[in-house]
Amino acid sequence: MLVEIQNLNKSYATHQALNDVSIQIPKKSIFGLLGPNGAGKTSLIRILTQITQADSGSIIFDGEPLKEKHIYDIGYLPEERGLYKKMKIGEQLLYFAELKGLSPSEARQKVKYWVDKFEIKDWLGKKVEELSKGMQQKVQFIASVLHQPKLIILDEPFSGFDPQNAQLLIEEILKLREEGSTIIFSTHRMDTVEKLCDDIAMIHKSKVVLSGSKDAIKQQFSNNEYVIQFKGNLLPSINYEIIENNKEEEALIKINTSIKNVISELNNQAELISFFPKVANMEDIFIKMVNENKS
Repeated sequence: MLVEIQNLNKSYATHQALNDVSIQIPKKSIFGLLGPNGAGKTSLIRILTQITQADSGSIIFDGEPLKEKHIYDIGYLPEERGLYKKMKIGEQLLYFAELKGLSPSEARQKVKYWVDKFEIKDWLGKKVEELSKGMQQKVQFIASVLHQPKLIILDEPFSGFDPQNAQLLIEEILKLREEGSTIIFSTHRMDTVEKLCDDIAMIHKSKVVLSGSKDAIKQQFSNNEYVIQFKGNLLPSINYEIIENNKEEEALIKINTSIKNVISELNNQAELISFFPKVANMEDIFIKMVNENKS
């Protein structure tokens, strides 16, 4: 594990932002940090980046307690962007690179690499305030990753991006994981979680209500429901419940016994073409968990 968060608690006045939060984040993974607004995600990120401190609990980073030195191993793209509006892009990227521990020559090399990759050489002499929101987002992303951090925290990274630039960012995120970075991805866009994330944790009302492998969680919420395609007539049975049968030769059933018994019965009454589990999508799971934890 790159990050092990253990029994973390954080309160602000009368509001408890984090309540006994424990999360494990594997190395070289894309980890989805999910939850509705006000759930506690930002508080957790601020503790990870050492902007604030927890009231109790601990964080293990790459095998040792989280320390000030680990700031240089973390890149953070905040939802509220942190660029200097009056500063030129080139100067700003060099400044952030050196702030993260790179020498002036290393900083110039890394800035050139990312400027060429994102094709933004013509922007270097411009001030941030002269750029569109999407252009500013590219600059902020570069500033967050150019020092090759072990951990990259991206908070709503696609805000302001058109589909083409969003796809470019997705490709770069995947490359960063391949090159050894671990990425914490905080977002409300469940379609992107489906595409990118290996593992997830969902925080709701300051507590972790769901965590683990994304695929295992989706399977957990499948509820023994299966999509079948067939030729013939599908009849009611004690072995399965017909949930939907409004498509010609396709139905959604919930099985009440072994898969083997159901397949055998279906083959006796119809020609079974396919039989596969209905896997829950992340949006449905997100809504279900929020609704179940309202009180």
